[in-house]
Amino acid sequence: MSSKLKIQIKVNSIEERQEEIIEEFSMFEDWMQRYEYMIELGKSLPLIDEKFKTDDNIIKGCQSKVWVNAEFKNDNIKFTADSDAIITKGIVAILIRVFSDQKPEDIINAKTDFIDEIGLKEHLSPTRANGLVSMIKQMKMYAIAYNSQQNNKA
Repeated sequence: MSSKLKIQIKVNSIEERQEEIIEEFSMFEDWMQRYEYMIELGKSLPLIDEKFKTDDNIIKGCQSKVWVNAEFKNDNIKFTADSDAIITKGIVAILIRVFSDQKPEDIINAKTDFIDEIGLKEHLSPTRANGLVSMIKQMKMYAIAYNSQQNNKA
């Protein structure tokens, strides 16, 4: 597992991270294995500081509680998160892996086709699929906010 985490650090762009995730998910033969893998990913999630577990950071539209926080450091957005549900924790871990430590503009412009390519949306309940869309939307909203702050300073 730790060797995969080392690869993640080397891979820079959002597209490269998405390709890596597609590759990893293609190694599994069925969705039970993929769910187990998502649960493992959730365990490695960079957890949100307790002080950020507020109503402001809760993702609206999720069946379970999901908190996402964004901090702007060195021209990149660093995401942390937590959830009270193990599958949801895995889903948000995948999104953080893709979007964290990226420039706001890159997050805003990022396509999320990789979610369909790994078959995630079609294997989630409708409420979880809505939650996934809400998580992506919220992460992009943080990026839009930080991007406009950056543009106002320039």
